[in-house]
Amino acid sequence: MTSQRTRERLLGRLIEQGIKNTQVLDVIRTTPRHIFLDEALSHRAYEDVALPIGYNQTISQPFIVARMTEALLDSGPVNTVLEIGTGCGYQTAVIAQLADEVYSIERIKPLMDRARKNLKLLKVRNIELKHDDGSLGWAEKGPFDAIITTAAPQQVPKELLKQLNEGGRLIIPVGGEGVQELQLITRRGDEFVIEVLDKVRFVPLLAGKSRD
Repeated sequence: MTSQRTRERLLGRLIEQGIKNTQVLDVIRTTPRHIFLDEALSHRAYEDVALPIGYNQTISQPFIVARMTEALLDSGPVNTVLEIGTGCGYQTAVIAQLADEVYSIERIKPLMDRARKNLKLLKVRNIELKHDDGSLGWAEKGPFDAIITTAAPQQVPKELLKQLNEGGRLIIPVGGEGVQELQLITRRGDEFVIEVLDKVRFVPLLAGKSRD
């Protein structure tokens, strides 16, 4: 189930759903999603579904990873990216192959440790990880060309908006535990232009940090 044919089938499905960016498609084709999953679930790695990774968290559906990454790149190349919610590191690995520097925050310490091992296995070196409350962002590393959030707050954290570069893009699911809006927010001076990309379902963005 981790064969090249299975991966190509997934790529075909992403294209059918409207993913057009060839760089994004190439990275998803070559990134081994199965290494980010427990062995018991690795046979499902190239299905277009979200899967559990423990701690009430999931690895995102490949379509959502592709959609968010494509939106991140829509205005051209990005140098610095902040990711809120490292999880097992899959989305992090995808972005790191398309940006110069990626800073990623995870509030659950064991997940961050697992992500670090996964990314080391792939020899991805342009990533810095931090165990912290993602809603606060990472001000000392900003401002960022793009911020991508893989958990949903009820409202967009003001700290993240402050840490966007001029013309920078924030891709974030917003809303309660039901269906949320995937928003693309672009900074224009002191104004923030909001575009709704999709209806999505993400785990909630929680404050604070956890060691277990």
